[in-house]
Amino acid sequence: MEIKKRKPPGKRLIKNMPLRVKWFLSATVGMMLVGYGLSVLSEAGHLKHTNAPFLQWFLLGTYSLIMVNSGLALFGQAIIFRMKIENRKLIKNILKDRNRKNRKVLTITKIESPKTE
Repeated sequence: MEIKKRKPPGKRLIKNMPLRVKWFLSATVGMMLVGYGLSVLSEAGHLKHTNAPFLQWFLLGTYSLIMVNSGLALFGQAIIFRMKIENRKLIKNILKDRNRKNRKVLTITKIESPKTE
């Protein structure tokens, strides 16, 4: 009996999600992570200057840098999604214009019958 490899439900959900939703979610979550990471970095800096134990502020600072970098990566992915959306719009408009130009106008002309003598 062969076991089928199934994708996790989250992967299927993301694959079927429209680009606009992916863009919105990744941009929003990315900016939230950047803001959160900078807040934690500020707290780590405060702990360092108040002579807290080295390990405490070092780990908090490392955690904050991980949050900031993951937020920037997500925001970068959002920019990629946005460019894909814009390219699709541009290609759609170009094809629409091309079809408009190539459309032939049908005209009805009177065909004279051959003269019989």
